[in-house]
Amino acid sequence: MQDNQVKIKEHIILYTIAKNLLIPIFKLLYRYKIIREGELPKTGAYILASNHLSNTDPVFVGITSKRRVYFMAKVELFRNKFFGALIRALGAFPVTRGSNDGKAIATGEDLLNSGKIMTIFIEGGRTKTGELMRPRSGCALIARQTHVPVVPMCITPVGKKNSIFSKRIIHIGTPISYTELGFSDSETPSPKEYREASRRIMEKITQFREMDRTDK
Repeated sequence: MQDNQVKIKEHIILYTIAKNLLIPIFKLLYRYKIIREGELPKTGAYILASNHLSNTDPVFVGITSKRRVYFMAKVELFRNKFFGALIRALGAFPVTRGSNDGKAIATGEDLLNSGKIMTIFIEGGRTKTGELMRPRSGCALIARQTHVPVVPMCITPVGKKNSIFSKRIIHIGTPISYTELGFSDSETPSPKEYREASRRIMEKITQFREMDRTDK
C-alpha cells in the first residue's frame, strides 16, 4: 500500500470473534431481519452503498455481509478507543469529512482493485430525522474510477420512531453494473453523470425503504 493511503490492519482473529459475538447481541437488541434480493458475487469487488441512520450502522453492515467488508467511517468515531478498535476489526478506516480526503479515497480504490468489498454511506453523513437524505457523489466517483458494480443496501427502523432499539430491516439488493450506472466513455465525466449515477443508486435504496418501513 502506498504512502498516500490509510494503512489497514486485518485483525482476522479479532474480526471473527467480534462478528460472532455481535450477531447474537444485535439480534437480541434490534431483532434485525435480513432481506436479500439475490445472491451476491462470492469473489470480486463491489461497492455496498447504504443509507446511514446511526453509529451502529457499520456494525450492521459487517455482521450481515457474508464476505468481509471495508468502509470509510468518520474520524470522530475512532476517538473512543473501544468503539474505534471494534469498527477497525470490522473493516473500518477513518475519513475526514468535508475535506476531500485523498488518502481515504485512495485506500478505498486500492481495496476495490484488490477484489474486496467497500461500503460507502451514500448520503455522506448520518440523518438526523431518520429520513433518507440526498446522495453525495463520492460513491459514484469511486465506482467510475474502479469500474466496479454497486450493491444498494437500506437499513430501515421499524416500530417506535424514537426508540434506539427499534427493529431493523437490512435490505440488500443486487449489483447495479457500471454500464447501468450510465457513465459514458468520456475520460472526464460531467457532474451530471455523477448525479445521475447517484440518483439511480439512491432510487433503489428508497424503494427498499418504502417496502420495509411497514414490516411487522
